[in-house]
Amino acid sequence: MSMNDMIPAHEHNLSTGERAAYVIGGLGLAAAAAKPRPDMVLNVVALAAGVYLAWRGAEGYCPVKAALVDQDTHFA
Repeated sequence: MSMNDMIPAHEHNLSTGERAAYVIGGLGLAAAAAKPRPDMVLNVVALAAGVYLAWRGAEGYCPVKAALVDQDTHFA
């Protein structure tokens, strides 16, 4: 069994525009984090958040959006 068999495949839940916004926003946040600042922890958090957003955009699947959309359908 390969590693890919153990990772569940997700459907894309982001539109093309949302994916572009995630990637651009994530890369912008990561680039802003690269600027030296006195608070190194803030730089690391911003860099991690930016990379995560860009990765989610590239993948086309956001678990937060999936949870929110799924939650909305239960109340409808």
